[in-house]
Amino acid sequence: MLLSRHTALLRGIKTPLSSKTTIRLLASAAAQAMTTPTEKTETKTRFSEHVKKDHRELRDYYDNIMAGTSNDERTRWQNQFVWELARHSVGEELVVYPAFESYLENGKEMADKDRKDHRSVKEALYKFQNLKATDDEFLPTIVSLWEELSQHIKEEEENDLPALENALDEDASYKLGRSFQRTKFFAPTRSHPNAPDKPPFETVAGLLAAPMDQIKDLFSKFPSQSETETE
Repeated sequence: MLLSRHTALLRGIKTPLSSKTTIRLLASAAAQAMTTPTEKTETKTRFSEHVKKDHRELRDYYDNIMAGTSNDERTRWQNQFVWELARHSVGEELVVYPAFESYLENGKEMADKDRKDHRSVKEALYKFQNLKATDDEFLPTIVSLWEELSQHIKEEEENDLPALENALDEDASYKLGRSFQRTKFFAPTRSHPNAPDKPPFETVAGLLAAPMDQIKDLFSKFPSQSETETE
């Protein structure tokens, strides 16, 4: 019960957490476990809505990079974009694409194409995450990356996600969405294009890479929590 409430508490977090913030959240979760009625139910959201919400946030982060008026502002949104896209990609590869293969007649072909798209995006993201806002290649690289990513998002939202939703009942969709969200909590927060992109090998690689990525996050600049809030 405490773990489920802690997960619900973390679900709205859109920026990396410092160790002090994590401790505060755990303390808050413990307090809620003693005071919140057990009848309280969790809002159910279909899996595709979780995926599309990530897509909208990535678009917002890209727009903020392009609209940045200082190198510091662009660096913060660069880090936020990398952090979210890296986690999102691994979440899809570990949870959503295997579901394509399990539930859809042409699911393997669909998953293979999406994994191929992801490999290309990861390579571009790897290049972008290592650039500084002062580099001449900074803006051209993110523009090129977004053009490729937005096409992938369009195809996914128009074809792949509706096909899988049609093959799932509501309960299966809700469970897939929860699994997708949980997986992102333990995913690497930087691009690793040479890592495996299928379970179980990607799971192992992710568990090894994530702690090092999170240590780097502690020394990186990010937008404030309020700045990352979207409708």
